[in-house]
Amino acid sequence: MRGEEKPQGKPMFAYAWHDLVGNAGVLMILGTYLALQAGRLDAKSVAYSALNAIGAGSITVSLLFDFNLSAFLVEAAWVAVSLYGLARAWRRPRPA
Repeated sequence: MRGEEKPQGKPMFAYAWHDLVGNAGVLMILGTYLALQAGRLDAKSVAYSALNAIGAGSITVSLLFDFNLSAFLVEAAWVAVSLYGLARAWRRPRPA
């Protein structure tokens, strides 16, 4: 935090489990977007929406431990939109 000195014996940078969860979420969202751009995923597929929802949810978990309101709002909206996409994908008739 600004203006605070490093406590004696404490590392300046700590990497906790929630950081790992958040970073995994970032990689999931970026990998999903790359797969979409490469033509490996369909934007209307269950997989695309599920991967986005899981990725954004993972980032949201990490934000609960190191809160940032702007980032939290973006990720919460990302989860909501992804869940909407999942609902639409599940309701779409499957080709026989």
